Amino acid sequence: MFRHQGKTRTLKHNLQIASVLSLVAGIVNVSGFLAIKQLTTNVTGHFALFIKDLTNFESWKAALYLAYIFSFLLGSFTSSLLIETFKEKKSLNVFVIPTIIECIVLISVAIISDFYLDQTIDLIACMLLFAMGLQNSYVTKISNAVVRTTHLTGLFTDLGIELSQLFFSKNYPQRDAIKSTIKLRIYIITFFFLGGIIGGYLYSGLELKLNSLIVAAIILIGSLSFDDVRYRIIISKRKYDQRRKLVEKAW
Repeated sequence: MFRHQGKTRTLKHNLQIASVLSLVAGIVNVSGFLAIKQLTTNVTGHFALFIKDLTNFESWKAALYLAYIFSFLLGSFTSSLLIETFKEKKSLNVFVIPTIIECIVLISVAIISDFYLDQTIDLIACMLLFAMGLQNSYVTKISNAVVRTTHLTGLFTDLGIELSQLFFSKNYPQRDAIKSTIKLRIYIITFFFLGGIIGGYLYSGLELKLNSLIVAAIILIGSLSFDDVRYRIIISKRKYDQRRKLVEKAW
């Protein structure tokens, strides 16, 4: 799920990581909005508000929205920088580092919010946008830009285009490939919505407030651990099979 890249990556791998990370993004999106009344998984709305405040000469508000935008950008930059830095170390899963940082940021936000929520609203917004920038960057690199999990506008656009292509089989004969991408986008949208429902229930229903972000971090850590264990099992099985073949040849 996290390790496979390039030609070794399949639709199944993309569906797995899309499900996990879209679920996390949905939790962060709803929890963040309920807590601080700001969007924390994308910057489209913040850019519009930045322009509005700038044209109204409300420089302080404009500066805050610019900070939000920069935080998402910084998260994306940091994630990509770490991945490229450690790419040469073949023994290391380079996507572990940005994922762990994302978990630390989410848990830190939960802790800060328990004591200083009213005083740190803008800081929390920046931290969550930084975390989502991290996530969007590393899932983009993992999937070769096939999967994006933090916003839905482009997904619905692409889904509409691809659904329409199914009605024109002569112009688009690669129906299996189109159906695969449609399936992937439906997975992302579904799990984003599911994450939102879970986030809302954790935040309001169980009254966890921003501690709901700890659940998102646990999902990430659990996914990384599962991926690592499965990888080790596969490697061990391959080594065992190779040794068995060598023994059989020796006999």
